Amino acid sequence: MLNDKTILITGGTGSFGKMFTKTILKNHPEIKKIIIYSRDEYKQFVMQNMPEFKPHYDKMRYFIGDVRDKERLYRALEGVDYVIHAAALKQVPACEYNPFEAVKTNIMGAQNVIDACLDKGVKRVVALSTDKACAPINLYGATKLCSDKLFIAGNAYAGFKDTKFAVVRYGNVAGSRGSVIPFFQKLINEGAKELPITDMNMTRFWLKLESAVQMVLDALENMNGGELYVKKIPSMLMPDLAKAMAPDLKIKEVGIRPGEKIHEQMITREDARNTLEFDDYYIILPDIDLENITHKYSQGKPVAPDFEYHSGNNDRWLSVEDMKKLISEI
Repeated sequence: MLNDKTILITGGTGSFGKMFTKTILKNHPEIKKIIIYSRDEYKQFVMQNMPEFKPHYDKMRYFIGDVRDKERLYRALEGVDYVIHAAALKQVPACEYNPFEAVKTNIMGAQNVIDACLDKGVKRVVALSTDKACAPINLYGATKLCSDKLFIAGNAYAGFKDTKFAVVRYGNVAGSRGSVIPFFQKLINEGAKELPITDMNMTRFWLKLESAVQMVLDALENMNGGELYVKKIPSMLMPDLAKAMAPDLKIKEVGIRPGEKIHEQMITREDARNTLEFDDYYIILPDIDLENITHKYSQGKPVAPDFEYHSGNNDRWLSVEDMKKLISEI
């Protein structure tokens, strides 16, 4: 599928973009070109000089640009076959304090990507979503829900064009920048006497960065257009994570923060009527053109009408020992 193809990754210097690029270069040497599209010249400089990317200079291109800039997107998308849209403002407090900046990047930027992909003849587009877009309680989640809706509707918006859009939703990636594992590790390294937990009942999904990348590759290969993919992944109890990382430290409950949930949610009860279950993932089908796409997934099993999927009602759980092993691999 990737033979002699060109892929552009918006926000390509982030944790996901680097791992995605590394995976493609390792497993798909037949790729023609990978374009890293981002607005930070220093991060691009650092990425260009990383040992895993430097030898592949002939296949790599680096474009300074912002998804807010439609003209720059048009230039960058010349000759591109596939797009992975990972660019977003993601920090919840920053989005709350700078709300319209989040709107301009996460919503207006998303529409710019959709328009540019359609006009430049991109074949397939996979947009990254987040658990916070599911029943959002903060501005970041609300902007990402709007982005999800735009990309799903893009398939109807495309008319007779061949461009197809799909969305992949996942939660916090273990060990990524801004996640709790490096935060705990920093406290441990600094000699902290206790680790803070916002709520002793809090749960989170556990997703390795490699799994997120594979999930996007699977969607890119199998999508028909309009799907929202949710991977089945294990849950963990936050106090258990603290015990796995520092069994001798005390745990202090500090109270839930604004915009934070006790459990990560991926699929709401309202989405259940359009949700199909497969062995390793769920697919939420679109309301638009639902009848036309449903027959393509006849092997999927409809979930119960009251089904919802969150990290607290999961049937897959990690023990403290499981987490110790996984942390050592990060």
